Amino acid sequence: MKKLIWSVVAAAAVTTFLAGEAFAGNLEAKVSLSKQVMTVKKGGKVLYRWPVSTARKGYVTPRGSWKPTRMHRMWHSRKYEMAPMPHAVFYHGGYAVHGTSAVKALGRPASHGCVRLHPDNAAQFYSLVQKIGPANTRIVVTE
Repeated sequence: MKKLIWSVVAAAAVTTFLAGEAFAGNLEAKVSLSKQVMTVKKGGKVLYRWPVSTARKGYVTPRGSWKPTRMHRMWHSRKYEMAPMPHAVFYHGGYAVHGTSAVKALGRPASHGCVRLHPDNAAQFYSLVQKIGPANTRIVVTE
């Protein structure tokens, strides 16, 4: 019986520690459409500033604030000829922050509406959201 109680106590301590790590600071990814930059903050501290590509002429990247709704290490867009979307963090319907092979276009509008990142930065962002948790992450798109 004592072993069982200690196991429960130890499990609770580990869970509390891990939850503390996850909640040590919420994650915010703020996308500036006018600057074509995504600023990633944890607990209010800037971790990264990355160039992005958002919607080109004729398309729209919605403005607003959302929590991620789903994540895929690799997704292929059914809407755009199975285009690869590595490290996709979906936040509003079919809109996502994801990696792109069109890295030369970063820093200017070029997408169908998603927020495109360099593949390395997309992997890093995906990992952060996974670690901190989608419930503790906010993606904000501003003019």
